[in-house]
Amino acid sequence: MRRFAITLLAASVIAVGLAGCGSNQNSGTSSASSPSSSESGSASLAGNITVFAAASLTESFTEIGKQFEAANPGTKVTFSFGASSALAEQINAGAPADVFASASPKNMDQVVSAGGASGSKVFATNKMEIATPPSNPAHVASVNDLAKSSVKTALCQPQVPCGSVAQQVFINAKITVKPVTLEPDVKSVLSKVQLGEVDAGMVYVTDVKAAGDKVKGVEIADDVNASTDYPIAALTKSGNAATASAFVDMVLSPAGESVLSAAGFQAP
Repeated sequence: MRRFAITLLAASVIAVGLAGCGSNQNSGTSSASSPSSSESGSASLAGNITVFAAASLTESFTEIGKQFEAANPGTKVTFSFGASSALAEQINAGAPADVFASASPKNMDQVVSAGGASGSKVFATNKMEIATPPSNPAHVASVNDLAKSSVKTALCQPQVPCGSVAQQVFINAKITVKPVTLEPDVKSVLSKVQLGEVDAGMVYVTDVKAAGDKVKGVEIADDVNASTDYPIAALTKSGNAATASAFVDMVLSPAGESVLSAAGFQAP
């Protein structure tokens, strides 16, 4: 009986030891597989983002958005284009957005100061150009011609970047221009020109290029022209921070720069 008891005890010890080894192997396998699963999830982008962008970025950002979606299946970029000043006000009022691209550092600073973004990066610059109907009925040859009472000119509202930059051009040229209409954004000015409702409009170089043969561009001399910087930022209240940051990176990348350059923007 004593020998049987000893044999049974030894068998139990061996069984416990084997069970313990099996438990350790399973635990090791589980911990090794978890990181790879987590990493595969963080490596992909998905979901929707809303980008608030200056009206002058309409064509170039639409193209960048298409490239971004193609490179990141499962993502969708929705744009809201308008005057940077109005977009900044909307963001600060709580409008849902993930990215802000402004045509003015001033409007971006308003968002950053209010806590809407932690910082921004300038990705492009743009300068002014005069747009006229293709026939140029008022024979506008330089910015000085806009000071003539006979020339009907459209400008952006003064608080809008294209309006403030235009005013800087007039200050540089030492002229006073009295517009027949003040528009909410640069695309609205361009529309007035295309419809033939005005003789000229102060827009950006990129807008004249985007319009093609629908308008005629009249260059402004470098010694009086003015430009503006375009900053971009992912917003702190974004509901999809990873995708928002990735879109900003796309704009700042060589691929984004190529699209912007083709549209007529200059590198910062």
